[in-house]
Amino acid sequence: MAGFPAILTMVITMREATPQVTLLRLMTWLSPAFPIGAFSYSHGIERAIHDGVVCDRPSLVSWLQDIIERGSGWNDAVLLAEAWRSETAGNGGDVVAELSEALAASRERHMETMLQGDAFASASSDWSAASTAGPASLDSQDVSVAYPVAVGRMAARHGIALDQALGSFLHAYSSNLIQAAVRLVPLGQRDGVGAIAELEPVLLATAERAAGSTLDSLGSATFLSEIAAMRHEVQYSRVFRS
Repeated sequence: MAGFPAILTMVITMREATPQVTLLRLMTWLSPAFPIGAFSYSHGIERAIHDGVVCDRPSLVSWLQDIIERGSGWNDAVLLAEAWRSETAGNGGDVVAELSEALAASRERHMETMLQGDAFASASSDWSAASTAGPASLDSQDVSVAYPVAVGRMAARHGIALDQALGSFLHAYSSNLIQAAVRLVPLGQRDGVGAIAELEPVLLATAERAAGSTLDSLGSATFLSEIAAMRHEVQYSRVFRS
């Protein structure tokens, strides 16, 4: 129409999964701002703080190192890796999905991983372009799967390297628990950043180890963490859901 500026309509399509694009997607999916409700869960660390087991930066780092190397953090990394491999091979991954749910050691641990998995499937549905393996976003068959399984499947479908997915997942896992401790101990933000810096070699080594794992590698020896999660379920006053 004369006298009016032309209106340019643009169709935005998803970019090819280059290293830069996959990095951005990982940063988005595992960001604290990604709407899966991760900030609501302390993974039992609130109880550990209540009991005085975690009371400062060194005790926090020690607690997190144990669960990352030989506890629920390690098992989540193994499950993510197996889900990634199953998705890449086109096997569906029903076994790993069922196993991941069965491995939840308490009611709130089960709620934590399953609700975050559902929320991740829903939030990641915005990525709807063609992917390298199967549908790009998670669909109705992916609902009610544990969080690490959902992340592993999504990473595989978008051509994200397994080592990158594992490292980013473990970093987000640790960062969320550190932020819980920053609020509850309380620790300063400087100590929170220092804790993640101390854990960096642990995260990298665990991601590398998990990349070569199989389901036979599953196993946990962090009994205090599991007991803390169970006690948290009946704690009289609390801030977090688990």
